[in-house]
Amino acid sequence: MKPLAWAGILFIVLGALVLVYQGFSYHHRKDVADIGSLHVTARTEKHVDIPPIVGGIAIVGGIILLVAGSRGKA
Repeated sequence: MKPLAWAGILFIVLGALVLVYQGFSYHHRKDVADIGSLHVTARTEKHVDIPPIVGGIAIVGGIILLVAGSRGKA
């Protein structure tokens, strides 16, 4: 299989994941105070939203790459 076809498959899979999950969350730890042996940290959860249109564009782009990768000189 050609590299363009592999890239197309990867884009299709990632686009489908974006449509299913529509974002991701991560935790961020920040040191608030550090006084002697006392360490105080704050943990916050942040969420990154990914619009569904990005997933749709990735799927369409993946299909285009898959078709372009399957065509060509053999």
